Amino acid sequence: MDSDAQKQLANIRDECRAAAALDRLAALHPKLIDLGLGRTFHLLNKLGNPHRELPPVVHVAGTNGKGSVIALMRAMAEAAGLRVHVYSSPHLCRFNERIRLAGTLIRNGLLADLLEEVEQANGDTSVTFFEVTTTAAMLAFAREPADLLLLETGLGGALDSTNVLDTPLATVITPIARDHEQFLGNEISEIAKQKSGIMRSGSPCFVSYQHESAASVISAHAASLGTSLIMAGVDFDWQDLPDGEICLMLNGHNILLPKPSLYGLHQRDNAALATTVMLHCFGKEKAKQMIAGIASAVWPGRIQRLDEGILTALVPECEIWLDGAHNAHGAQALAAALPHLVPDCWHVICGALSTRDPREFLAPLAPLAKTVTCVTIPGQDASLSANELCIAAHDIGLQAQSAESIEAALTAAHGAASVPTTPIIICGSLYLVGQVLIANKTPPT
Repeated sequence: MDSDAQKQLANIRDECRAAAALDRLAALHPKLIDLGLGRTFHLLNKLGNPHRELPPVVHVAGTNGKGSVIALMRAMAEAAGLRVHVYSSPHLCRFNERIRLAGTLIRNGLLADLLEEVEQANGDTSVTFFEVTTTAAMLAFAREPADLLLLETGLGGALDSTNVLDTPLATVITPIARDHEQFLGNEISEIAKQKSGIMRSGSPCFVSYQHESAASVISAHAASLGTSLIMAGVDFDWQDLPDGEICLMLNGHNILLPKPSLYGLHQRDNAALATTVMLHCFGKEKAKQMIAGIASAVWPGRIQRLDEGILTALVPECEIWLDGAHNAHGAQALAAALPHLVPDCWHVICGALSTRDPREFLAPLAPLAKTVTCVTIPGQDASLSANELCIAAHDIGLQAQSAESIEAALTAAHGAASVPTTPIIICGSLYLVGQVLIANKTPPT
């Protein structure tokens, strides 16, 4: 066996080791989600409290836009020559996407080693999947030198397993909307209270444009802590320029930002927020390089054009786009963005989880939808069936059909077109986006 084959075999073994450890650890707790910090602190303590040895941290919470803001901050920092760690969730195609060490997805061997170390320290103590993976990530981030750690909350904020920091470099709150109500509450004010829990006295908090009720809660919590609050529309703002560039108005200055590489008008809000955070944290010395990084940010599955692969070959005349938005707020942003990509109707291929009303997601897309094809998300027990999703689409006046697979949905959408080049948007769930990238053989790197 040659050396390349040996390396490939070793990588497969490591991947299997990591998967087996995750399965064993996840089985220790009956619930996938069980918010609280006690188990995380207990496990971190057994491992020597790695969360106290991290690089400077920017901690990010919010309902929508967390990943995009992190992607923009990462691109800006790396453009300035900084080493950046990232923790994000969920992953699209493979777990390694959640942990990025100094710009590179964690290797299978290191991931397996970390998970086995966590497993040995934990014993048979009850612990959730996210608590295990957060702890393993903290170990990795503490041991690998970096200039910055961009840390995304999983769910909520106050009781999220990432909320174990004493004094982060900064905290960030992206737009808050209704989502995961069964865990965070039914009112935006309740959700905002949870998200605000990542704030710390002595660490500035940067806040995007918010619903009035969310902004009120955020401001009150910051005041109670004595936290410095930097809010969009109050402390910074931006204007769109005709060529796609952005004028950021910050501290009495107008700062020219390049056109973001991420698609959608909402990405201008995200770029303005990310830039405000990075300039505050790292000053003027690297400002020029950082600002240039806005044009190179990458965030897979968020208004992403599908690269050439297995699926694109099925409909070569069509542009295929992906977006993982899954709630009403995300659908509104997607609906606003699509006409700027192709100013005409779209084929919509949709798959959704049973955890929220799909009508709220489909309604903003209805005016743009030439056809709607519904699929069951492969390998996802919580997926709505294609037929259930069709019924929801019919309820709001959409003509929808079901398909047995993503491939069949693409073929059906293309076959229904009077114009063969009508673009296709695949949306409704990040889990569906991940399955598309796997099927197309173009996973994130």
